Amino acid sequence: MRVAIIHYWLVSMRGGEKVLEALCKLFPDADIFTHVYNPDAVSDTIRRHKVTTTFINSLPFARRNYKRYLPLMPIALEQIDLRGYDLIISSESGPAKGVIPPAGAVHICYCHSPMRYIWNMFHDYRDRAGFITGLLMPPLAHYLRTWDSVASMRVDHFIANSQTVAARIEKYYRRDAAVIHPPVDADAFETVPAAEVEDYYLLAGELVGYKRPDLAIEAFNASRRRLVVIGGGEMLPEIRRSAGPTIKVLGPQPFEALRRHYARCRALIFPGEEDFGIVPVEVMASGRPVIAYGRGGATETLTEGVSGLFFYEQTAAAIEQAVCEFEQMRFDPNLIKAQAAKFHIDIFASEITAVLENALAHNSARSRLRPGKKVLPR
Repeated sequence: MRVAIIHYWLVSMRGGEKVLEALCKLFPDADIFTHVYNPDAVSDTIRRHKVTTTFINSLPFARRNYKRYLPLMPIALEQIDLRGYDLIISSESGPAKGVIPPAGAVHICYCHSPMRYIWNMFHDYRDRAGFITGLLMPPLAHYLRTWDSVASMRVDHFIANSQTVAARIEKYYRRDAAVIHPPVDADAFETVPAAEVEDYYLLAGELVGYKRPDLAIEAFNASRRRLVVIGGGEMLPEIRRSAGPTIKVLGPQPFEALRRHYARCRALIFPGEEDFGIVPVEVMASGRPVIAYGRGGATETLTEGVSGLFFYEQTAAAIEQAVCEFEQMRFDPNLIKAQAAKFHIDIFASEITAVLENALAHNSARSRLRPGKKVLPR
């Protein structure tokens, strides 16, 4: 069986790329197709596969400004030649599922989210855009929504990374989706004795608008508590400028540094509404609790009072109040780790295999019904 995996772009190792990495381990001979590829930014597991890029990769400054070429990506996807492949897995939060699959192939879409910037968060992105981009967004988003709706019909089976995303798939595409949470390599994280936990809170992940890192900065500037910020992204310069004396902004860090901070922080601050959110689960795998906004994927991974607590208004004041409440509570690292174990990479592999086997069996049964052949009840 020949397998093709379509991934939106390969320029970092975030949650979507960790799912891709798990798929690569399940299908070691699969070929990968993507819009933009930076081999130095991905894992050895991904690099071992044959990676083919669309013409987007050849455009000027594509590795840095790939999102500016979003309107061209539908055309690029439809030029990918998938003849000869039996199974196509698209991994999508940017455009990926819009390939044209062969008639006899099975197309599974693992959806991290329908594209936020044209669907559920369009107005947020437009509000933060510059003047020219803000003018161009409505007609471009209209075109992309139309194409995206059509592209959803090229998918045989959807898999969502959370109940939150499954609801969006039903809302925007009118399709059902199985829910399989992303894999977390829980064994890769350490838990330290209580005496080694340090007096700081942690904000980790890509620093982009919808994750609301600005709220955490505002809250910790006001309270004068210590906060360590790890991550890159478009808001990093702004975060550096606004951080007060009790906030240390480290920028992007290697995995070992991130792992060390996970294990030694008092808690993770998670102010955004995420599709799933792998960082909170990785922190829980380190035995540390999470203080999260009570919407989105965090509501499916965090158990209040066991592995952390929620705040329900997306404001700096609500974060500060939640931190005060947190400091009056006690959490058991073993119970927190048990919560993270529910998302172990082995569980992902088992569940994804079961869905794929069922889809392939269904396609095989369907292909035996030749055109024009009537099937009558006995």
